[in-house]
Amino acid sequence: METTSTTLRWGILFMITYPDIQRKVQNEIEKVIGSSAPQTGHRKNLPYTDAVIHEIQRYANIVPTNLPHATTQDVNFRGYFLPKGTYVIPLLTSVLFDEAHFKKPKEFYPEHFLDASGSFLKKEAFIPFSAGKRSCAGETLVKTELFMFFVRLLQNFTFQAPPGTKLDLKSGVGFTRCPIIHNICAVPRV
Repeated sequence: METTSTTLRWGILFMITYPDIQRKVQNEIEKVIGSSAPQTGHRKNLPYTDAVIHEIQRYANIVPTNLPHATTQDVNFRGYFLPKGTYVIPLLTSVLFDEAHFKKPKEFYPEHFLDASGSFLKKEAFIPFSAGKRSCAGETLVKTELFMFFVRLLQNFTFQAPPGTKLDLKSGVGFTRCPIIHNICAVPRV
């Protein structure tokens, strides 16, 4: 729950910071579903919106070090011997910001998840939920929640900073990378 709400908080800040991206998402939502309530089936028809949600998760990088795991058997990894039972802390940041997988890893760039024709593109290096057998058990639910909430929020509001305010995209201190607290304006869309 906390990671979902944190991802949505980052998403709103990114939409304020990148108003052109916010408008493109809103235009796609209007074109495809209008003011109807979003449904999970809409996701495949909203490739840009889906790409933006994925980029929010990648760029926000809310659990950069993940949780500790342990090897279940002796492992040789890149020249290192890890005996069974060795604790390993995966550094998800190293993958989510890898130039070999993301063209502009240090930028908020939804096109990381779009092919040349504008269709959604899955990325093997997209692992905000970790990887393997011990990845996040709630991944499917979280993806659905993020999609439903994000689409509904952008259907009904345009987000912007209060006049004269500049938002800071630095994170607070904690187990997860949470955005620092900001005042924002949620302007109803008519």
